[in-house]
Amino acid sequence: MDIIRKFALLNAIKHDGKADKGAVIAYIIGEDNSYRTKIKDLMPEVDKVIKEVSKIKVENQIKELEKEHPELLEKREEEVHVLPKLQNAVEGKVVVRIAPYPSGPLHIGNTRQVIVNDEYAKSYKGKFLLILDDTIGSEEKNITKDAYDLIPEGIKWLGVNYEPKIIYKSDRLEIYYKYADEIIEKGKAYACKCSSEEIRENRANGIECKCRKQGKEETKKEWKAMLEGKYKEGEIVIRIKTNMKDPNPAFRDRVLFRVCERVHPRVGDFYKVWPLLEFSWAVDDYLLGITHVIRGKELMIETDMENYIWGIFGWKGPVTIHTGLFQIEGVKLSKSKAKKEVMSGEYTGWDDPRTWSLQSLRRRGIKPEAIRGFILDLGLNQNEITVPIDLLYSINRKIIDKDSDRYYFIPDPVEIEITKAPELKEVEVSIHPDKKEKRIMKVKNKIYISKDDFEKNNKKEVRLLHLFNIKLNGGKAEFTSLENKDIQKLTWACSTVKAKVLMPDGSWIEGFADDNIKNLKSGEEIQFERFGFVRFDGIKDNVHEFWFTHK
Repeated sequence: MDIIRKFALLNAIKHDGKADKGAVIAYIIGEDNSYRTKIKDLMPEVDKVIKEVSKIKVENQIKELEKEHPELLEKREEEVHVLPKLQNAVEGKVVVRIAPYPSGPLHIGNTRQVIVNDEYAKSYKGKFLLILDDTIGSEEKNITKDAYDLIPEGIKWLGVNYEPKIIYKSDRLEIYYKYADEIIEKGKAYACKCSSEEIRENRANGIECKCRKQGKEETKKEWKAMLEGKYKEGEIVIRIKTNMKDPNPAFRDRVLFRVCERVHPRVGDFYKVWPLLEFSWAVDDYLLGITHVIRGKELMIETDMENYIWGIFGWKGPVTIHTGLFQIEGVKLSKSKAKKEVMSGEYTGWDDPRTWSLQSLRRRGIKPEAIRGFILDLGLNQNEITVPIDLLYSINRKIIDKDSDRYYFIPDPVEIEITKAPELKEVEVSIHPDKKEKRIMKVKNKIYISKDDFEKNNKKEVRLLHLFNIKLNGGKAEFTSLENKDIQKLTWACSTVKAKVLMPDGSWIEGFADDNIKNLKSGEEIQFERFGFVRFDGIKDNVHEFWFTHK
């Protein structure tokens, strides 16, 4: 029996014979770490096996698992996720940080760095620093003022406790200037006025530009002129001297400081000269006592630059751990695109579900503990991984299912008149399979079912959930029996309480819901049977609005 089938069987047995894709994937990754990098290729086979297994009766699923893997049926405690030990880590002395650029709130893709750093800080009884990397940025990627509040808000929602004081790089410009003075004094930097085309060509050919030959005193003079505002943006930069024959052309004489005349959200136009990221990181990681830096492999050149700068100053820098690219299948993450759509009004705000921001996930009903479990399931290594969003949904489903009461939602409703039905004015329906409480649903000879259900089942006998069986025939239906047959089951409603659900793609699905949703409180999470989990957002224009969580 292969690894997919055995875990599909195990999960199906736990859920009335129906296996959940996200849960099966989580089992597979937990069993064999090498599958982390193969999930995308594995998905078609997972779907195929789940479909096969879900057709088998539960008793036969159990028999098959008992025969092949009896140990899986034994009750086992939940596995504890353990990250690899940190190199050179001393309990009570570990200091980690995240340094997000405030161009918008954190999104689901940013959570890996946040949660992994937090796990290490907690396990080593160390410190977690939040540094807002609000250097001026580029014209295309600029600072969003709202991000100053949205980023810490998202981190706190994740259950992460950073040191009380947030560190802002825009408060530390004078510190960076001090160390710029020192690196110039050491003869390791120079003022450059060459065009970008010249630099590109020189780098490609490993040739020093004419500016590189200037003396230390001339560099000091130009640096002072920059600070005094005598140069405009694009006219001059400070470059570090590296090896112009370095195997990586991008490493050759990178920019340390540049002039920028744009207004900064916190410090206005007081400063005109701003450091590039690797210089500010190198200075701060040393001065703030950072012991371990966890960052993506795409930032390896920045790590090399930091090491080079530490070498110039004779500093011992932190241990750097690089992680592989983390992608989520079916989720498009682009903070710049999201910002554009938020600013234009196409998105309703930073909590629009299409941004995938932490604020949007919270509003949808995703739990922070589910995100933590999702991230820790992935582990920490340099392999590039692509995981399905269903894995997060599977973990979240386990958390919210036990507390989510059941209701009916009828999208795109079609009215059906029932003839020959028993005289029923109302019916009691369980609010949850594990709860004793009931909800009362009114019964009339005219009901509503979804257009999709109607089109798929017209001319067929179906069962109205928790009510009786009918045979559909156009806009009419005839009562057939009370027997709970093994036929298609449909949700229904007699009420016309207006409701609509906001989906992850930003579209709304409108319809009717049963009367009982009138008792919901804003923020309450429920399940619309045969539709999915949703979070009640409130009433607007006499319509009950919900945000879709997941199936």
